[in-house]
Amino acid sequence: MSSQASVLAPGVPPRGPSTEPTRRTLTARQALTVQRLTDAAVVEVRAHGYDGLTVRNVARTAGVAPATAYLYFASKDHLITEVFWRRLESLPETTHGSRAGANTRLASTLADLALLVADEPELASACSIAMLGSDPDVRLLCDRIGLEMHRRVAAALGDDADPAVVRALDLMISGALLHAGMGHLSYEELPARLSEVSQLLVGKRP
Repeated sequence: MSSQASVLAPGVPPRGPSTEPTRRTLTARQALTVQRLTDAAVVEVRAHGYDGLTVRNVARTAGVAPATAYLYFASKDHLITEVFWRRLESLPETTHGSRAGANTRLASTLADLALLVADEPELASACSIAMLGSDPDVRLLCDRIGLEMHRRVAAALGDDADPAVVRALDLMISGALLHAGMGHLSYEELPARLSEVSQLLVGKRP
């Protein structure tokens, strides 16, 4: 997020499966290198936090040359935002029984989004910082993240959802994740808080 609003900016179509970083289509070998770098980034963040993270150290952990890492990731913010994007993109679609109402579907969807990095506090904090960066590649990924979250929320509400309500829910989830990432709210509290606020916005829907 170059700003919190940038996560919600429309206009960038979602990508296909996570086999490429922001800037290029990759061969199988290149995709494997990128996967090693994103995996190594998580290892480094767990060990050293955001402040101790460098692309050079991630490259060393991944077993690739720093110059190679920089071919794919312009900065550590770009790298960490790619980690979050891949987590989100690979999140299974929320499934429900045929009789589940809009509120049930929405509550489950919001909980899935809220808890995406909840069990990794160092990574969650790093994502909150990285996604506020001004790197153009970060901005692009944040657009994709916002669109994917928007898609999931809209799908939970159904085809007749009020677009203004969906936009309000978009702002709610991104703001809640930012608060949690900054330590102002625990991730464990997020699902209940989000459900409470979403019911105020949506009301009781069948």
